[in-house]
Amino acid sequence: MAEIERETLDYDVVIVGAGPAGLSAAIRLKQLDADLEVVVLEKGSEVGAHILSGAVLDPCGLDALIPDWKEKGAPLNVPVVEDHFYMLGEAGEIRIPNFPMPPLMDNHRNYVVSMGNVCRWMAEQAEELGVEIFPGMSCSELVYGDNGEVKGVVAGVFGLEADGSYGPNTEPGMVLNGKYVFLSEGARGSLSKEVISKYALDQGKEPQKYGLGMKEIWEIDPAKHKPGSVTHTMGWPLGVKNTGGTFIYHLDNNQVYVGMIVDLNYKNPHLFPYMEFQRFKHHPMVAELLEGGKRVAYGARAVTKGGTQSMPDAAFPGGALLGCSVGLVNLPRIKGNHNAMHSGRQAAEAAYAAIKAGRSGDTLVEYDSDLRTGPVGKDLKKVRNVAPLNARFGLMGGLLVGGFDMWCNTLFGVSPLGTLGHGKSDAEATEPASKHKVIDYPKPDGKLSFDRLTNVAFSFTNHEESQPAHLRLKDASIPVGVNLATYAGPSARYCPAGVYEFVEKDGKQEFVINFQNCVHCKTCDIKDPSQNITWTTPQGGDGPNYPNM
Repeated sequence: MAEIERETLDYDVVIVGAGPAGLSAAIRLKQLDADLEVVVLEKGSEVGAHILSGAVLDPCGLDALIPDWKEKGAPLNVPVVEDHFYMLGEAGEIRIPNFPMPPLMDNHRNYVVSMGNVCRWMAEQAEELGVEIFPGMSCSELVYGDNGEVKGVVAGVFGLEADGSYGPNTEPGMVLNGKYVFLSEGARGSLSKEVISKYALDQGKEPQKYGLGMKEIWEIDPAKHKPGSVTHTMGWPLGVKNTGGTFIYHLDNNQVYVGMIVDLNYKNPHLFPYMEFQRFKHHPMVAELLEGGKRVAYGARAVTKGGTQSMPDAAFPGGALLGCSVGLVNLPRIKGNHNAMHSGRQAAEAAYAAIKAGRSGDTLVEYDSDLRTGPVGKDLKKVRNVAPLNARFGLMGGLLVGGFDMWCNTLFGVSPLGTLGHGKSDAEATEPASKHKVIDYPKPDGKLSFDRLTNVAFSFTNHEESQPAHLRLKDASIPVGVNLATYAGPSARYCPAGVYEFVEKDGKQEFVINFQNCVHCKTCDIKDPSQNITWTTPQGGDGPNYPNM
């Protein structure tokens, strides 16, 4: 095949991903030097289209970046006014008092927000400063320099043939080069995976750990609506062996965020995270709140939870990893957006200093150091043992020992446990189906609970069907020969969008990938026990179109 000819554009900094980390970096760069050429490339159809988060936002990251955000009209309109924690049983609940909680768990002074709308507002601030933002531009390849450094990305490839080849109607995209390239793709981004592997950025680190977050927006009876009310629960329906939790956040306009995070280190391949979430809404406390209301949106995404011990090196030759590309979520707080903003700001400051010194294409070691010793490192250090303690001791033991460990870190700055490891990856944690019982899930009632395909319609997901599938198998024989035979085909359950199914044809099982349903959560890339599925970017603008997540 003849060499592909592409237009080339040169910038000072190229940023992949218009989330809170990427936009913070872009804003800070232009604050430092209005003459810097900065571009942000976003795979969603618009900024915010692929943003999904709880979200209760700690404004400390925004305070450091745009101190007058309130005067500038940032959409932080619902301050937290009450904070509740519950342990659920199937028919009831026990309120956990707030006073034993470490101070870091207090949500007062935080805000219930739509992070999609926060990012839309941040994009406006960035563009006012002169940042170029190109939505609908998937970055499908990295471009490397003569010394092996990352020097740019390929973006905007459209119209590939079904087999992935270039055809007569293919738009080859363009190359955008930068003195530095920032990857802010969120959890398990495809380009981030590539650089972590290429430069061994995770060498000597613990495996990253993940949870699957699922969320619905409900419009409820105004009489039940309490703007600024924040509730977190543990226990039922996941039980004591599987860890995770739920959230109910009241925002404005009679809307409530209802969600669940299922930790992906679960052992039983029969577990069906999406159906656990649907079952949760039938708990009497939740059902009473939602009765008479209607679901207006749905989405899902993977979240990082490995902590400081799982963070890869955040800087590499020619660029940096930002936000959840590094893994900056504070697990017990269920918050990472503030740390994403800090990371973007710190990366920008390191790149600005390097460019002013005449450098380019080197490793921004200053950024990695600042990330670990600054506000992000301090935030994550206190909670670094929560995930491994949950994995070792389950719900109750993890809660008690983890709470003690957080208090020790808060009061004394040290933990008697040191820093614990995670051991297995989430894929390795999956055990053969023969070791576990099948879980019988009730059928969705269509009022409080819904089947996956119906709910996916409320993510407003769309993929152009003639393009090659962006979900790729390393070995096409493994799904049936190994995963179905040994693990009862967990991909048919762990995917929250119904992308994968096993169908019988001519007396044989076949593996079907319905990539059009994909909401880009990347759970398959994480949890597949054979690590046989690779998530890559589809063509730009495809995927979910979240309105208010």
